[in-house]
Amino acid sequence: MNKKYFLILFTVSALAFGSCKKSKSTPQPVASRTELSLDSIFLYAKQVYYWNDKLPTYDVFNPRKYTTGSTDLDKYENELFGIAGYSLNKYDVYKNQGVYQNWPKYSTISDKTLDNPNPTATIIKNEAMAVDLSGNGNDVGLRVVSYLNKDGSYLPVITAVYGNSPADKAGVKRGWLISKIGSKAYGANYSNEKVELNAALAASSVSLELVSIAGLVANPPVKITKTVTLSKVSYKSSPIYAKKIFTAGAKKIGYLNFARFSVLSNPDGNAPSDNDLDLVFNEFVGAGVTDLIVDLRYNGGGYVMTAEYLINLIAPSSLTGKMMYAEYYNSTMQNRNATIMKNQPIVNASGKIVYHNGKIANYHDNSDYSVAGNTSYFNKKGSLNNIQNIVFLVTDNTASASELVINSLRPYLNVKLVGETTYGKPIGFFPVVIENRYEVYFSMFESKNANGIGGYYDGMKPDYDENSGNYPNLWDDISHDFGDPEEAYLAQALAILAPGVSVQSSGSGKISKATVMAKPTNILNNSKIVGKHRAGKEDFVGMIDRPKQKDK
Repeated sequence: MNKKYFLILFTVSALAFGSCKKSKSTPQPVASRTELSLDSIFLYAKQVYYWNDKLPTYDVFNPRKYTTGSTDLDKYENELFGIAGYSLNKYDVYKNQGVYQNWPKYSTISDKTLDNPNPTATIIKNEAMAVDLSGNGNDVGLRVVSYLNKDGSYLPVITAVYGNSPADKAGVKRGWLISKIGSKAYGANYSNEKVELNAALAASSVSLELVSIAGLVANPPVKITKTVTLSKVSYKSSPIYAKKIFTAGAKKIGYLNFARFSVLSNPDGNAPSDNDLDLVFNEFVGAGVTDLIVDLRYNGGGYVMTAEYLINLIAPSSLTGKMMYAEYYNSTMQNRNATIMKNQPIVNASGKIVYHNGKIANYHDNSDYSVAGNTSYFNKKGSLNNIQNIVFLVTDNTASASELVINSLRPYLNVKLVGETTYGKPIGFFPVVIENRYEVYFSMFESKNANGIGGYYDGMKPDYDENSGNYPNLWDDISHDFGDPEEAYLAQALAILAPGVSVQSSGSGKISKATVMAKPTNILNNSKIVGKHRAGKEDFVGMIDRPKQKDK
């Protein structure tokens, strides 16, 4: 079918409403550039938004009322939030705690001129990603989460380090608590310090005093500290946090921690591939891996093409030709009535305009929005061919393309989930461009697997749920690095695949029992954590795809 390939930012040659007739409910042309763009966003939504049948008329919605905000991007984001208010499952619930944020859960907008080292091949929403979907980073490389306590104090914890970043090269690992930045101590009061904390972490140079969490949760506790000075640089980062192979009796268990569904290394042509994933799965084949653990706990999604590639690396060859999943656009698009998409030109994987019969191809005349045209089938990649049991490690950061991978494999393999209920985003999109600058990612399609199952708007509930009360020792174990067999999520996964069997880890030679150790009862439990807030930049959340092209 070859319907998926990397989406690169493209330009628009005409406004959405340029050919509209004037009427009572049609925007008038005498307006500012910002007002015209507000009109354009609403008119596109009326045709392409997944819940477009819920939207009112132009006059009732009144796009031009969204004029508050310090920048045009703020105004457009506010309008997108207003559009979300007319749909079901509309808002983002922070950390599944029922706290509604002022942004829509399923749509987003980006300005390709902001904080963007490579504006032709990346997606940035203000500070939407520390590492973007092209693997570009422009910071010191830390994923910091503040664990909030009832008394207002907090623990700013390094939960991950981006590969090839300054922090990675300095030897910083997951599992360190930031006690000081420069001479300033942090952790006393989150509300008072969060702005200053974010600013300090975003500085061009940052000096950190770190405390080992492993030491703090030891019995007896021991304070282990280190200091490091990091300077912000631009860098390229692999989406692979960690990979391991465990020997458990007769089993070989492969472990992969995947940070984001970045663009494939080689997206063009009929045989796309990815250097990072190919390397890992070739190692799994060479070691004779029989079972898999895929760690998606911080993976907010990305490109559907890359998700498909991972699925096809995992799936046995016997699934080739069978249905993987289907995408469902709204009836306006399926019935080819979304004529506004004539204003959106199609580009190829290299970012060049696509032509058909001497004319620029567009997303109305040359796209197929039918379910049949947007159904994907398994097409085996690589030589790992005997996987039947797979455990996914998930949290409420696990979203979109990550959930697509899980949902697509569930009808065919023995799939188990360990962790927290996932984010809940069966909705995907591709960008609609306005002003040759802003990419509007409307909620456009819903995905369903071969059994017709989708609709997981409230997230996927794990089989082994740390919040259920049934697994008191299960937690996102920040006292251990990724791939450590004693890390709680991973230990639970190993216990599922190899119950009661001693496990030996490749590389470190570490041997442990495939059982979950007791959750620490000192500093972390005693702090009575009531929430988690990501410091600084947020991860990308979404899945990006495009419809099948017609008349290529």
